[in-house]
Amino acid sequence: MAKKYDVIAIGRACIDLNAVEYNRPMEETMTFSKYVGGSPANIVIGAAKLGLSVGFIGKIPDDQHGNFIKRYMADAGVDTDGMVIDQEGHKSGLTFTEIKSPEECSILMYRDEVADLYLRPEEVSAEYIKQATNLVVSGTALSKSPSREAVLKAIAIAKANEVRVIFELDYRPYTWTNAEEVSIYYSLAARQADIIIGTRDEFDMLENRQGGDNNATVAELFKYSPQLIVIKHGVEGSYAYERDGKVTRGYAYKSNVLKTFGAGDSYAAAFITALHAGKGVEDALKYGSAAAAIVVSKHSSSEAMPTIEAIEQIMSEQAATYGS
Repeated sequence: MAKKYDVIAIGRACIDLNAVEYNRPMEETMTFSKYVGGSPANIVIGAAKLGLSVGFIGKIPDDQHGNFIKRYMADAGVDTDGMVIDQEGHKSGLTFTEIKSPEECSILMYRDEVADLYLRPEEVSAEYIKQATNLVVSGTALSKSPSREAVLKAIAIAKANEVRVIFELDYRPYTWTNAEEVSIYYSLAARQADIIIGTRDEFDMLENRQGGDNNATVAELFKYSPQLIVIKHGVEGSYAYERDGKVTRGYAYKSNVLKTFGAGDSYAAAFITALHAGKGVEDALKYGSAAAAIVVSKHSSSEAMPTIEAIEQIMSEQAATYGS
């Protein structure tokens, strides 16, 4: 049976304030541009721009920032029926970005008592999730209760209704208490996921170790539900591991880099879109890498999410050198 939504994401939608003045430290920056941010929000915004039917589950504040988030996402093509309005006075998370140089970019997050971490299990609709082909969950949403229980409920609903679970590790140190806590809840979600996407450093957080080995990581996780695991290594590219033992390497596309943030979200959006369209893992890695190359050359994250045409153009232009 055809599903109404190709992808539904659950987790944070917040406010990004990106520095307009480049090559300046944040303390000297006076002007910022406002966008919607947050990994799961960015992923569905990106997937919508790539032509997928998408929805979002999350809690937003009952104020001007909440109104902005909901309107921005709706205008981007995201169904907002799964959004919950906070009635307890919690506010939106804020992220300020600093762009000193392509090599020196940083983010400053305000994540105390934010609305998205107060999504409760009873506010997650089983009927809504049943209408999706894929459910994207984000690691940050596991950092506090009741959000973590809401996410675990969403995963349970998806598993019971043949909805593919995609776990985007999205590790942010803010709001986590300690590394052991990260490992416990990441492992709990990862073992139930069908697809896991993250950087090597994020998989190290999942394992509560440093300098982890890809082969050991996937061997452990393939004891459970995952069918496909993507481990990213920055400019060195990424590796996709399948349960049957197949390993596919993806390479990074060249880009005129402005900043580094936003790459992971655009990668995930394009990778998921390619898989949903029936493309193979190798092509999905290319789509993800090309999308990331485009977003790091732009000022924003959500608004810079590329179209299929833009992705395929960079793939075509760099076809001769890709993987060299």
